[in-house]
Amino acid sequence: MPDSTPPRSGHLPINGLSLYFEVHGKLDGSPRPPLLLIPGAFMSTRPMSSWVTTFAEQRPVIIFDQQGHGRTPDTDRPMSYEQFGDDAAELLRALNVERADVMGYSQGGGVALQVALRHPDLVGKLVTLSATYRQNGWYPSVLEGIGHLDAEVLAGSSIEKVFTEHTPDPAAFSAYIDKMKVLNIEDQQITDEQMRSITANAMVIVGDADGVEPEHAVAMFRLLGGGDEEAAATGTLQKVPRARLVILPAMSHLGISGEADVLVPMVTAFLDDVPPVTPDLF
Repeated sequence: MPDSTPPRSGHLPINGLSLYFEVHGKLDGSPRPPLLLIPGAFMSTRPMSSWVTTFAEQRPVIIFDQQGHGRTPDTDRPMSYEQFGDDAAELLRALNVERADVMGYSQGGGVALQVALRHPDLVGKLVTLSATYRQNGWYPSVLEGIGHLDAEVLAGSSIEKVFTEHTPDPAAFSAYIDKMKVLNIEDQQITDEQMRSITANAMVIVGDADGVEPEHAVAMFRLLGGGDEEAAATGTLQKVPRARLVILPAMSHLGISGEADVLVPMVTAFLDDVPPVTPDLF
């Protein structure tokens, strides 16, 4: 039965931010760990509602607006993936969550990696959706496109509308966009050694027409423990794999954000440690 507990939301003082968060479902007494869901660049919680609704049928879901995003006002604090990862971890602690599964989309996936690296005790399982661990994982055209963004380009957009609801200052919005450009063009530079140090079982998801180069997704999958030579030799999986890789066909970076109906069952099977099934062919 889905949890009928009404969602709660509000703001918490997190690392100098007035951070907006939502909790869907009951955190105490759930048979499954909560899922922390982290939206992508320029996104608020609202565009992730289909993911929240579908996941919340099985487990508690926590989602929040990152610095300057949605209903979390920007400050003069610098932006970095590391800082955003610390914000996510501090939110979990403020909600008295000892351990959660963490899933992030695009920029949020990079933040999820930082949570797993910097706060491994808080992370059960890790899911990245259309995310990179290094800048060179993006096609160069992605970074070029981000470089053309400014307040004028985004004038009248939902991004500007939501921002100005809490900060009706054009200069502040322009400063936010400039900070976001730097954050996303410079990206993060996680080393191979750091990736191998992540202890959480992981799932890597991209589209075959994504902004993330497929070779990068495969490299991430392998660094996180993916690949099973025993299964390759026998044709069957003998144990639940440590890492999983999903590449959706004919799927772009933005398109994959609308594929909750397809992906949530796959992610749920991963989060719930559903054992692999081999058909009886012979």
